[in-house]
Amino acid sequence: MRDLVRLYFKDKNIVNHHIASFDDFLATPDNPNSRMQRIIDDLRVPTDDATRGIIKLDPERTGGRDIEIRLGRRRDESGVVDPQAKPTVKLEDPKVMEANGYSHPLMPMEARLRNLNYMSPVYVRFEVYEDGVERDVPENEKWVHIGDLPMMVKSKGCNLYKANIERVMERKLTDDEYIQELVKQKEDPREPGGYFIIGGTERVLITLEDLAPNRVMVENNERYGAAVPVAKVFSQKEGYRALTEVERKKDGTLMVSVPVASGEIPLIALMKALGMESDKEIYDTIVSDKAMENIVYANIEASMDKKASPPNGYHTKEDAILFLERNFAAGQAKEYRTKKVESILDRSLLPHLGDTEADRMKKAIFLGRIAKSVLEFSLGKRKEDDKDHYANKRLKLSGDLMEDLFRTSFSSLMKDLKYQLERNVGRKKNDFSISSSIRPDLFTHKLLHALATGNWVGGRAGVSQLLDRTSNMSAMSHLRRITSSLTRSQPHFEARDLHPTQWGRLCPSETPEGQNCGLVKNAALIIDVSQSYPDADVIHMLKEFGLASVKEEDTKVFVNGDLVGTYPDPEKLVANIRDRRRFGLVSQNINVRYNEEMSEVIINCDDGRLRRPLLILKDGRTVLTRKHVEDIREGKLSWEDLFHDGILEWLDAEEEEDAYVLVTPYDVPHHCPHCNHALSVSDVDWMNPGKAEDPVLTCKWCNETFTVPAKITPEYTHMEVDPMIIIGVAAGIVPYPEHNSAPRITMGAAMSKQALGISAANYRIRPDTRGHVMHYPQVPMVQTQTMDFIGYKYRPAGQNFCIAVLSYHGYNIEDALVMNKSSVQRGLGRSTFMRSYRAEERRYPGGQEDHFEIPSPDILGARADEAYASLGEDGLISPEAFVQGSDVLIGKTSPPRFLEEETDFLTPQKRRETSVTVRPGEKGYVDSVMVTESENGSRLVRVKVRDERIPELGDKFCSRFGQKGVVGRLVDQCDMPFTADGVTPDLVVNPHGIPSRMTVGHVLEMIAGKVGSMEGRIIDGTAFSGENEESIRDGLVRNGFCRNGKEVMYDGRTGRMIQTDVYTGVIFYEKLHHMVSGKLHVRSRGPVQILTRQPTEGRSRQGGLRFGEMERDCLIGHGAAMVIKDRLLDESDGTQQYVCGNPNCGHIAVMDRRGQLYCPVCKNNSSIYLVQTSYAFKLLMDELLSLGVAMRLQLEDLS
Repeated sequence: MRDLVRLYFKDKNIVNHHIASFDDFLATPDNPNSRMQRIIDDLRVPTDDATRGIIKLDPERTGGRDIEIRLGRRRDESGVVDPQAKPTVKLEDPKVMEANGYSHPLMPMEARLRNLNYMSPVYVRFEVYEDGVERDVPENEKWVHIGDLPMMVKSKGCNLYKANIERVMERKLTDDEYIQELVKQKEDPREPGGYFIIGGTERVLITLEDLAPNRVMVENNERYGAAVPVAKVFSQKEGYRALTEVERKKDGTLMVSVPVASGEIPLIALMKALGMESDKEIYDTIVSDKAMENIVYANIEASMDKKASPPNGYHTKEDAILFLERNFAAGQAKEYRTKKVESILDRSLLPHLGDTEADRMKKAIFLGRIAKSVLEFSLGKRKEDDKDHYANKRLKLSGDLMEDLFRTSFSSLMKDLKYQLERNVGRKKNDFSISSSIRPDLFTHKLLHALATGNWVGGRAGVSQLLDRTSNMSAMSHLRRITSSLTRSQPHFEARDLHPTQWGRLCPSETPEGQNCGLVKNAALIIDVSQSYPDADVIHMLKEFGLASVKEEDTKVFVNGDLVGTYPDPEKLVANIRDRRRFGLVSQNINVRYNEEMSEVIINCDDGRLRRPLLILKDGRTVLTRKHVEDIREGKLSWEDLFHDGILEWLDAEEEEDAYVLVTPYDVPHHCPHCNHALSVSDVDWMNPGKAEDPVLTCKWCNETFTVPAKITPEYTHMEVDPMIIIGVAAGIVPYPEHNSAPRITMGAAMSKQALGISAANYRIRPDTRGHVMHYPQVPMVQTQTMDFIGYKYRPAGQNFCIAVLSYHGYNIEDALVMNKSSVQRGLGRSTFMRSYRAEERRYPGGQEDHFEIPSPDILGARADEAYASLGEDGLISPEAFVQGSDVLIGKTSPPRFLEEETDFLTPQKRRETSVTVRPGEKGYVDSVMVTESENGSRLVRVKVRDERIPELGDKFCSRFGQKGVVGRLVDQCDMPFTADGVTPDLVVNPHGIPSRMTVGHVLEMIAGKVGSMEGRIIDGTAFSGENEESIRDGLVRNGFCRNGKEVMYDGRTGRMIQTDVYTGVIFYEKLHHMVSGKLHVRSRGPVQILTRQPTEGRSRQGGLRFGEMERDCLIGHGAAMVIKDRLLDESDGTQQYVCGNPNCGHIAVMDRRGQLYCPVCKNNSSIYLVQTSYAFKLLMDELLSLGVAMRLQLEDLS
């Protein structure tokens, strides 16, 4: 069903889920009930018991006046927001305010080039009430600028969004005009967006995977070698998350742990404190099996124990609250004790059920349910919950992450506003305004800091990352990454495993190797992350169906983990909900499952569930008919229409437990019964979908029809859209993946992200620090369908190589490659590396500033005149000038670092040289010099240097199957082996690299590429449905080759025929960014660290090469011990120190002003000796001396 997959990508793009999530968060005119608006409506300042959406100033600080500031939408008497009320928050288009006060719309490319933040101003409507009367303020003054919000590129708030461009141009745009408009803004039209621009750099928010909130999970906790049954609930509301645990002790006591309270609380005490006083009620809430009775009785009896809870146990709500007060606030004032217990019961305990006294009964029932789960588990009535099951996971996308950040930033801004207003009212009596009291920078900087560093609210690090722009594929993959919150340093073997519920949701192959393996995952090709749908609407629908209050004999119904009632006929209820969803009567975001084993109906409508599309089957046939297929091909149907027509539906992992999914509706025969042509899945067309009969197929080679046995039977409920969509974008470009060993596909997916190609069409103007572009990228001869969906043919990264599988005089052992020198000279594998350098004329306090100029000789640290020879008068280098390591690109001088530098009274302070130079070890031509202004009006210069990289010994190449290797030798064409037709391979690959790695796909691609080259057509190598091996071998014979893909070859050096036939073909190879010229590192003398005087570390700092323990051991083994002295002392940090020769002293001697040596401790000046030692040893002595430990040196010659 490739037609369906094509249809999806016609309407949606590759980062659709991120953009949809962020759009849901944004306060745009078409989204009045946005998450931003809901946060403002629910704001409580300064404490959690304040009224929502209203800031009340303290009367003591306002001179007794009653001043209220309203900023949320109006609420009715019951406290519900009026849905018809106008929004009180709005966003403007992204803009930049220049240093001279002029502001203009900001485009992403300008933000990149000028190191700006791509942000939109946020305005909130404030109403001020004094003593119940609203202040008379003009409408436009009620809207106050509270700060700026970072804007996601291509979201609804972005200046590149089609509707926004149409609004500015005041007319509708066709698709072609829209592309032209993007090109005019220097943007790549194929750029998917989905990232932010902070300080000129692109940052992406990684999707976070977390345990689902508000779900009861039972497990065994290991404690002192014994397993303790525990039930946990992560209760979450408005960004606040609290873990509540119920544990069964050895003696059967049920204890509850609440986040704020230290220690454990007996369950019965908590339930009674919450208002469930009747012991029978408690018994009914918990007990579901006879075996539980005694345990619950024992717990209730323990509550009457006078010794444990004096004076006479706790029977009523008041007794239980007193018991809690004694436990958590003993010795405190009565008022404080009451407040503390109220805070625990209402806010810390299960906050998702509410935070008022009216919600306490709900909490008592929920606690009873948790206790029931623990007891069922300890009695073996239910299994331990699987944490790795995807029904128990939720994803946090950009919108969810920004929501958390916006909530904390806005809350702290409003607390600050309250404080500022109270100060101002006290001072000015009447004249106070919100716009002068608010501090927008506070809000803006909080958001910017989190996005720039990746440190998010809740202590998470690495949430925002620098977008990987090595290639187009690496950027795509980065935007679809999903990371787990588990630490990578611990084993977590189960969490790293591929779980069955990840099928079709997460790519099974694309994960990094090493410590992050299995924790960092990537989304499969077609996924959807659910948006939240109001619980109240679902409960209202269930009541229409006849949902009853809780009865023991009926099936329980849960909505998002909450017990909402029972229903006598669960199968009918589930069928009704599904039918309504399929007819478009209720939201597609609702998923429902009937768990027969536990007798529960589970309905989910919360956000963050990862879902996949499936075709619906009814009575042994698909709902999809031939007419639908034809309408899709003619463009009459959209992807969403298929859901409204009940053809497709999104299933989450929970509902999929109820489904029985068929992979393919029929098996394609190996050959067409009419023309005998070898057939693959894509060679036939299904003529009668939607009919309960054997499938009728049409062969695309001879257009004849034939019938095959059907695999659809009535017990199947769903069918896969297409098996290829279980794989993600990076693994999806590997042809024939089903023929290979799994780890090789993982490696192939990782390599495709490091391959050089065209990362973006606007690479010449983009200011990326590092950029690569391949000179002659090609589209592979063997393609997969996934490549079409991600636009790989427009941004390819690799070339088709003619290869022979053959040993070549030992130059290609251990995966090395022998390359044809002439092919390289013709442009094979040639690329350009671009590096951007930048400098800014900063302004410093005291009116001093940097200058771009050629530094004059009297400037501190000025170089020789030759160093500045290439610079123009303005201190900037000219384009197309050749530069190499340490050449000056931008001449710059700065004021002295410290103003205390001693100078005469009349002479001005000396400026210092701070020019920007080419990195050591790099060379190239200046590609472009760009001069612009930063946000604060200072000059900013960007210089781009390009360096042509021609394949040389040691450069890394790789096929799409993880068959990686470095160039071992470049051989002249005349010495390369050649075929009888005179074809010389570009690459000679070692045969030993194929059998052990089991990369059969590699071998298949070689012959497929050969057939494609001869017939001038693209071969389809899509997973599970690519062109058949038989068909490819037939093609070889058709074109006059041997069926087995081997050819007779001749040795280029001797001209003799090679004794064995050689396997040869055409295959797509990628050049990776690991090149020798970027890794070559040598050094004789160079910079040293200031503290230890040892050579610096690392290539970028011109560091020394580490001579470690093993190298030292080698020298000792060779008997060359004096070389150790040379390496570790003379050539590292050897120093000469004067030591006092007094046998009772042995301290380091010093030299006085007259050049006389003496010992500062014993004042001896006659026997001072020069000793050679390492500076690190001298440093150790000084450090010990600072601790009061004096080392005395005894000189060997004197002892």
